[in-house]
Amino acid sequence: ESRYEVGRPPLDGAYTLSYDGEHLHFDIEWTAPDGKPQRQAVDAIPDGQAAFDVGPKTLEMFARMMKGAKTIFWNGPMGVFETKPFDAGTRGVAQLMADSGAFTVVGGGESVEAINEAGLGPKISHVSTGGGASLDLVSGKKLPGVEALL
Repeated sequence: ESRYEVGRPPLDGAYTLSYDGEHLHFDIEWTAPDGKPQRQAVDAIPDGQAAFDVGPKTLEMFARMMKGAKTIFWNGPMGVFETKPFDAGTRGVAQLMADSGAFTVVGGGESVEAINEAGLGPKISHVSTGGGASLDLVSGKKLPGVEALL
């Protein structure tokens, strides 16, 4: 597993980004059901607690990561976006993508719903309800449905 520092430290220290060969993993600031932001690795959230959204510092990190990007893929909402105030992270990412100037791809039914609810669909380069399939396609995996047509 490789670890990389991402951008300037948004909180007490730099966010840690790691890649295990298949997924990116990073610690985030997240919002608990009581609305209080906390910071820790997603896989270290204690049993019995839930992260309902990403926090504002995480959105700042995403903005820095997207700055200057030529292509951005997004699959899946940031939290329980159907319930306010936990829609802020998803709406924030949607706006960042719409304003990025990059070629943007949004995949997955819930992400598409969030983009459309925010009125940002026309500013996204490609919108697809096939979230997981979109990611599989760009990662080089064969799609059984497409293979059957070939």
